[in-house]
Amino acid sequence: MVCGENLTETAGFAEEELLGYLQRMVKDLPENYHVVFSVDENLFPEGQNDGYRVQMEETGGRITGNNERSLLLAVYDYLHFTGCRFPLPLAEYEIVPCIGREKLRAAYEKQASFYHRGVCIEGADSFENILNYIEWLPKIGFNSFFLQFQTPYAFLARWYEHLENPYEEEERYTPGDAQRDLRLLERAVKKRGLLLHEAGHGWTGEALGYHTVSWDLQDAVPDAGVVHRMAMINGRRSLYKGVPANTNLCYHNADAVDAFAELVTAYARQNPQTDYVHVWLADDYNNLCECPECRRTTLSDQYVLLLNEIDRRLSEEGIRTRIVFLLYQELLWPPVAERLKNEDRFVLMFAPISRTFEVSYMSEESGEEVAGRIPVFQRNQIVLPTKLAENMAFLKGWQTVFGGDGFVYDYPLGRAHYGDFGYIHMARVIYGDIQKLRQMGADGYISCQELRAAFPNALPDYVMARALFDSRCPVDEIIREYSMACYGEDWEKVTEYLENLYVPGGCDYVNGKGPRRNAEIAAQMERVKQCCVDFGSCLARHRTSSGGWETIFWEVLAYHKRYVELFSETLRLFSSGEEEAAGAEWETLRELICKNERKYQPFLDVYRVLEVTQRYTGLHRQQGKEEI
Repeated sequence: MVCGENLTETAGFAEEELLGYLQRMVKDLPENYHVVFSVDENLFPEGQNDGYRVQMEETGGRITGNNERSLLLAVYDYLHFTGCRFPLPLAEYEIVPCIGREKLRAAYEKQASFYHRGVCIEGADSFENILNYIEWLPKIGFNSFFLQFQTPYAFLARWYEHLENPYEEEERYTPGDAQRDLRLLERAVKKRGLLLHEAGHGWTGEALGYHTVSWDLQDAVPDAGVVHRMAMINGRRSLYKGVPANTNLCYHNADAVDAFAELVTAYARQNPQTDYVHVWLADDYNNLCECPECRRTTLSDQYVLLLNEIDRRLSEEGIRTRIVFLLYQELLWPPVAERLKNEDRFVLMFAPISRTFEVSYMSEESGEEVAGRIPVFQRNQIVLPTKLAENMAFLKGWQTVFGGDGFVYDYPLGRAHYGDFGYIHMARVIYGDIQKLRQMGADGYISCQELRAAFPNALPDYVMARALFDSRCPVDEIIREYSMACYGEDWEKVTEYLENLYVPGGCDYVNGKGPRRNAEIAAQMERVKQCCVDFGSCLARHRTSSGGWETIFWEVLAYHKRYVELFSETLRLFSSGEEEAAGAEWETLRELICKNERKYQPFLDVYRVLEVTQRYTGLHRQQGKEEI
């Protein structure tokens, strides 16, 4: 096969991938099989979204993309066309059929529905987890990856230190290790031509002299020369609850603004591989500076002034890196007086972290598809909005003062998904959200989520990727295709079972929303347990004669059934007010998933589900049982 002239590493990788898969799939592939790869930026004059044209015959053909990333996307889409399926971020479980040469013929073109289509790292991850996920992204149609902080130390250290799992021996992992791994991960992202997002959290801590690569407490006393940069709260300037990443600055203070702006400028200068630098403030709320000067304005007005200063410095140096600014917590309120001067530099990122995941955007119970009203801002006394109409009001407010590029940054697989045992409800919510993006004025979606979110399977991610690339594809068609690939002839029974595991209100309940005593939740959890019992006969049919399982998908489903039985009973007891009994059941669940974490490590983020059920759901270890 031959690539066109002047194409980079991504095109060469696309060629290697196509040839490698076809050699596995087609036994009589001609020795002179020849495919030409080329880039035509004007392939789709109406827009810059990823797009490609595939023209293939039995002896070869041509793949044209409107950028080099699109060549790789085209290769994976063509492999999908010929029967390949990529159901998990694990190459060993891909489905690669044997086909005849006649099935190589194809002639079609596609362009993505949205420009921004990606995932942001969360949870506890090994280096291999992250690398495998990056490799999977373009296979299902994503084009972006976001590594939070200036290195992903926080997420890697959680895994290697084995937080929450006493059965695993702690492994040493340092910020230096994270810096080394970061460069390898960046290289994997750029090899695939993916858009690289970085930073976000940590700037405020860095401006105070702390190397901020996590949300960890900091024991070191701040240098006396930077205390004046800190937000004043209750008459005192100090680290907020001891966490630099959660500490706001006094944004009226010229020295604080200068230090912050210089940090971002230096980062962009030193990291030209980064396509989007995220500039965020403290990752906590109701902790704004209360000095008289800050009280005279709003945080969002101060934020815009800071962003304009960063833009000025980047422009002076000829740095074209895009800056992503965040609508989150106090920054949900739009600025009153200030405006971004160079809109082309900036990308709006709407992050409704406190929303419900029981329904999709603009689908409140009333059926009204209108935004609510923005509540009056009260410094250090805000309440985060949960209703979707309330969240939409903030977005519309910002869009009246900013007309540039923007996307939604949401959390469907960050916490609430643990309340949807079968993942089909969450997949449908994600699909519904994507259907509303255009109406919301957003050109895409990045999911802040656990990478190990494939329990019982990775359907939500798969639906997300497919719908972001082609929003016209019906969700039932995507679910059918995915389930057939995983479960074969019994796919309909599995789908029905997983749909029945959804508990109305369960996502919100696990995510800490609503009263902890809830008779309806308790009754629904009892029903879920019976669903698991009823599904046992279907599972049994997929045992092999040696006692194992036909495929990894059935094996994980069997393990997942035991997990759901324990989890649903835990929540039944807890929502009934039987907290001691719920704690005992939760200990049994914890023992199950901790002991089996190594075996099913890529599928379930044990650290995260245990953290969420303690911090948000309200479950706790029994007194005297700090360890299992």
